[in-house]
Amino acid sequence: MSQARDHGGGHWPVQSLRRAVAQLAAGAPVLPVLIVSVIVLADLAGGAGITWLPMLAAGPALAATTNGPRGVLCVGLLAAALGGALGFRNGVPDGELVAVLSALAAVTLASGLASALRGRRERVLAAVRSVAETAQHALLTPVPATVGPFQVAVRYSAAAAEARIGGDLYALIPTPYGVRLIVGDVRGKGLPAVGTAALVLGIFREAAYDEPDLLAVVDRIERSLARNLGSDDFVTAVVAGYPSAGQLELVNCGHAPPLLVRGDGCVTAVESPHPAPPLGLRALTDHTPHLQVLPFAEGDQLLLYTDGVTEARDRGRAFYPLDEGLTRHVSDDPARTLGALHDELLAHVGGRLHDDAALLLIRKPALSESVADAEPCGRDLASEAA
Repeated sequence: MSQARDHGGGHWPVQSLRRAVAQLAAGAPVLPVLIVSVIVLADLAGGAGITWLPMLAAGPALAATTNGPRGVLCVGLLAAALGGALGFRNGVPDGELVAVLSALAAVTLASGLASALRGRRERVLAAVRSVAETAQHALLTPVPATVGPFQVAVRYSAAAAEARIGGDLYALIPTPYGVRLIVGDVRGKGLPAVGTAALVLGIFREAAYDEPDLLAVVDRIERSLARNLGSDDFVTAVVAGYPSAGQLELVNCGHAPPLLVRGDGCVTAVESPHPAPPLGLRALTDHTPHLQVLPFAEGDQLLLYTDGVTEARDRGRAFYPLDEGLTRHVSDDPARTLGALHDELLAHVGGRLHDDAALLLIRKPALSESVADAEPCGRDLASEAA
């Protein structure tokens, strides 16, 4: 037993030492120290004297961009010690050496202050981003895999860029008037956009349950935004409802057109025959929202999304072709379809999205998955609208 205890206890110092070394290496100013070392080696090799000494200030200056004040101070002390040694070795006059070392000390202090301010700004930014993310995640509650007669899948990706938490919003709820849903995008970023998204979702959830007419739901959102938003603020959105079997209602307020997938796999954009302004801007135009009524049979699917998807660019600045991606990856399982689309979207942008992106897909399950005679893909959806 004692040998086992000794053996087990012997691992602890080794593990602690490894952790300490790993933490030190993770926070160590490796590149600044490397720059100082290169300058010292160049001086030793060339014997150039004082001409190399001022360049030692590059070490603490560079450390300020990557390390905290302690790392900057360590690099500055290292550079001062090596600079003093080089000065004595090369016979640099005392007055000149003191001037160089004083300048190096001033650069180190200024770099340390800059590093401290940078760290403070990063902490504040991280706190603001964390609050915004928490608020946004609280608003965008998880959607069940089945809502009413629909299979449902949602995929939301937050932007990678700092402080670009956006106002993408979505909700899908059963009501006495059938399943109703909304996907929208608030103009702007940060906490104000999250606050506007919260306002829209709150009004939608209440109005969707109370109002028998889908246009009345949109009107209530419009009236509230007109009272609460600034003159330059607005929300693009698509509001949809399924009031009866085989019938889908859509109201598009300045948003990207949804993509309709028929049971035969044909993908078509549902363009509004009567474009309406975004929510919050109706008072500036004479256009009012129009209700589209489309056939929505068993096996059909509808994809709603935000502009973070269609405006995602690759290195060649080409936009992501969502309709083509949906055609490639559509399946009978909405979650699998959105998973494949999301993976392809990330691959398109190189793994980092620069704007929030939301995808919501609903599917009306078919009683039989056998493929019936399909109509041509190119039929005009506007002609189907009531």
